[in-house]
Amino acid sequence: MDEPLVPREAFFTKGVGKHRTRLQSFELALRDAGIEIYNLVRVSSIFPPHCKVIPKSRGLTRLKAGQIVHVVLAEASTNEPSRMVGAGIGMAVPAVGEQYGYISEHHDFGITEPRMRDLVEDMAATMLATTLGIEFDPETAYDKRKEIYHMSGKIITTRACVQTAEGDKDGLWTTVVAAVALIF
Repeated sequence: MDEPLVPREAFFTKGVGKHRTRLQSFELALRDAGIEIYNLVRVSSIFPPHCKVIPKSRGLTRLKAGQIVHVVLAEASTNEPSRMVGAGIGMAVPAVGEQYGYISEHHDFGITEPRMRDLVEDMAATMLATTLGIEFDPETAYDKRKEIYHMSGKIITTRACVQTAEGDKDGLWTTVVAAVALIF
């Protein structure tokens, strides 16, 4: 029986690109993020047990041009001058090594970087908290829930990777990306 395809390492990255066409602005955002030379396959939001988050610089050395790379990717584009655009990835990792964690992705307009950071981190932590049976009031502010999550001893860490940008003043397409790349 073949061994299951489970990522052992992951890295976070983000980027922004501007161009007169939407596609090329997306490619430039991927270039800014350092992942434009890979064939990206979007996957859903499970962070595997025992997977280690490594620096982007180390992760890129493990990949080859043209390689199929699985990513959780958030992206957003605008060609409206001064319109704020944002993309973010959040992650929540459980304290127990055999338990999987969650990765969240979100894109939005008119959102600041700190607000996007809190949102994606909250989304991932809330998904994990519900899986782990941590009781909380979903209407409580994230800062309060974050304390509950960490005090439970069941969630060891949360983090976010966010990219925001203001739409180009001359109407060029502006694209932002945030991603976590999974390495096998």
